[in-house]
Amino acid sequence: MLEQEVATGGLLLDDAAVQVLAAKVRGEVLRPGDAGFDTARTIWNAMIDKTPALVVRCAGAGDVVAAVDFARDNNLVVAVRGGGHNIAGNAVCDRGLMIDLSPMKGMRVDPARRTVRAEGGVTWGEFNRETQTFGLATTGGVVSTTGIAGLTLGGGFGWLVRKHGMACDNLISADVVTADGQLRTASESENEDLFWGLRGGGGNFGVVTSLEYRLHTVGTVLGGMVLHLQSDAKAVLGFYRDFTRAAPDELTTYCGFLTTPDGVPVVGMIPCYSGPLEKGEEVLRPLREFGTPVADLVQPMSYCDMNTMLDAAFPAGMQNYWKSGFVEDLSDASIDVIVDRAAKMTSPRSALIIEYYGGAAQRVAEDATAFPHRQAQYDLMITAQWSDPTESDQHIGWVRETWEAVQPFGSGRVYVNTLGVEGDARVRQAYGANYERLVQVKNTYDPTNFFSQNQNITPTV
Repeated sequence: MLEQEVATGGLLLDDAAVQVLAAKVRGEVLRPGDAGFDTARTIWNAMIDKTPALVVRCAGAGDVVAAVDFARDNNLVVAVRGGGHNIAGNAVCDRGLMIDLSPMKGMRVDPARRTVRAEGGVTWGEFNRETQTFGLATTGGVVSTTGIAGLTLGGGFGWLVRKHGMACDNLISADVVTADGQLRTASESENEDLFWGLRGGGGNFGVVTSLEYRLHTVGTVLGGMVLHLQSDAKAVLGFYRDFTRAAPDELTTYCGFLTTPDGVPVVGMIPCYSGPLEKGEEVLRPLREFGTPVADLVQPMSYCDMNTMLDAAFPAGMQNYWKSGFVEDLSDASIDVIVDRAAKMTSPRSALIIEYYGGAAQRVAEDATAFPHRQAQYDLMITAQWSDPTESDQHIGWVRETWEAVQPFGSGRVYVNTLGVEGDARVRQAYGANYERLVQVKNTYDPTNFFSQNQNITPTV
């Protein structure tokens, strides 16, 4: 048979078999050198530069089944791309097959039932534009270019988390192509163990081709930023700690050390109030009147605009390196360390972000879904971002040194969606007390670890 040498380290694929695959799918099958191949393999984090042997740009679930069967029959490593926004870069692999869901954009809102079914290539910006047509939304990412599938499978925090729970808490069902090439539906009444595992277990169990969500009435929100000079950061963080502890569920507030476009280091509080605007003005008055802010950008806005507000801070094509972990409390000692390390930031595009949760997400039992960190209070994200690869050492160094400095205040827990390539011990911390149960789900649906390009749960069969 005719064989073609693919430019990925000499991997040989049977050309006739590739042609059969291409004829079988409705989407595209791309190889190195094909038009569109490099665009398809390029993901959000520019630090990740991998070259698969094949990219299957899927048009529907049937294409996903064909791609899974082809990869299994040809012993190919598989990576799955939804939004391609994950910091670890697991959406692409070297010398394997990349299943690209990004062409799969189908959505159908049922306003009467307040539900929506959306395909696995939809981003949160696209999702929100569709659901907001009907005045509806669910908890989604804080950056609109993030894919719905990856965020939800890892748990899913966002602006509505305190009022309506996590994205995974609002998942009603999912269609999943498992390692045997079968399309299964997972819900509370069908493949319940798989449904439990999907809500926090990441991409370990299959390719999720569509997701059905519960929606909530969400209209105009009160959101934006209140910015202070970093010289006032210690007082701002102390206020933020006390203010968020007493906040109603309708209010989610993040705090971040940032640099303005004109180069001024600031610390900003970023609220989103999703209740009645008159009440929101009252709730946010202490935040807006605290200290001497250099800018108050809080205003009524659409939920879609709220969801895109941070997009410019996280553009595609930049070098990115993160570390993150949950902190149970913002003690005075931890605030001192955070303020000190923020002042030593090495890039104006880097950030140090504190996210406070609680509310509805915290009132779910830790074993009700695979996501285990229900009692965590604050997530501390240390994010370096830069454009010149030759500067990588200094920016990565700042992240690592900052991470070491905050370790005395960490809980040992980590959010899987912000976890980089950090080893098995950290993966176990991401899944926490639910890890062993997740192993059992993995043993059932992926006993050969076919889906290994993720924060991996290793099967034991």
